[in-house]
Amino acid sequence: MKKQLMLGLLTLGLAAPVFAQEAAASGAVNWPVVAAVFAMAIASVGCGLAQGRATAAACEGLARNPGAAGGIRFALILGLALIESLALYTLVIIFLNV
Repeated sequence: MKKQLMLGLLTLGLAAPVFAQEAAASGAVNWPVVAAVFAMAIASVGCGLAQGRATAAACEGLARNPGAAGGIRFALILGLALIESLALYTLVIIFLNV
């Protein structure tokens, strides 16, 4: 977890000089697009981490109790669908607002 946090902070730190540059020829920055990019990035990171943890927990549950495979599989697929819907809703909101 600390590796991902440090990698994220390093990426944001290296991207900071981009915002220090002068504005484009039009003289304006399209801030809704910048906000949309950050929103989608945050949603994607959250979904990726949640899906990884859900899959790991399902694998652990199957290893502990193979007889409950059907229930665990159903709960995993339902959970993954709900987690993925977060990214899709974020994408829809971005397209509606930009």
